[in-house]
Amino acid sequence: MAASGRLYLVPAPLDFGCAVQAPLTDVMPAGTIAIAATLTHWICENAKSTRAFLKRVGEVHPLALPLQQQQIAELPREVHKKGDHESGFDASGLLACARQGHDIGLASEAGMPAIADPGSSVVRAAHALGIQVVPLVGPASLMLALAASGLNGQNFAFVGYLPQEPTSRAQRIRELESVALKSGQSQLFIETPYRNLALWEALLKTLQPSTRLSIGSGLTLPNALARSQPVKLWKQEGAPLDGDTPAVFGIGR
Repeated sequence: MAASGRLYLVPAPLDFGCAVQAPLTDVMPAGTIAIAATLTHWICENAKSTRAFLKRVGEVHPLALPLQQQQIAELPREVHKKGDHESGFDASGLLACARQGHDIGLASEAGMPAIADPGSSVVRAAHALGIQVVPLVGPASLMLALAASGLNGQNFAFVGYLPQEPTSRAQRIRELESVALKSGQSQLFIETPYRNLALWEALLKTLQPSTRLSIGSGLTLPNALARSQPVKLWKQEGAPLDGDTPAVFGIGR
């Protein structure tokens, strides 16, 4: 019986969907790129973006197999919409190749898979099957944004997306602000880029003037933004972000 392969968690650059892309070697270690180039079996959020990522990898390090011969399996849409923990998805079937001895890469469209992106169901299934899980070094937007925010990095929470409906969104913002101010726990969240400005306006309207609000947008890119200041100072400026670039928001004291 062949020894089990490993499940590699392969970070992707943070420039997915952005007009400007940073050179791959500027944002990912050589060792991570080299391992990604050896893999021929993939589980991913989106096959098209994974092929685009592998094309960039191949420009730096020869791929073990041409793009057309790579075996790429997408996670079901239900996992994208409901999340790994809510959909009840059993990912063990996607790991059949690993049980036959093949190493598998897990990739998302940007950043570290299974953090603010689908993939944790695959990791859980790997543990249940006794498959070694190997996280690789690379970009992680949440950690980069938190480190650059000046917010409490010893006690923080990532709460995902906020409600889209204005009243519910405002209520959720007030809840997160209350936790942040009372406990000192930084609250991090994200939004689909085209709704960035709507969220930004809601934050300025809802948060207290002295609450610290941070934003990390386009991190690792030439046009990266990492700023943090009290809401009362943000109100004196125009919106610092656009509707195309992914961003991480944070509130704290």
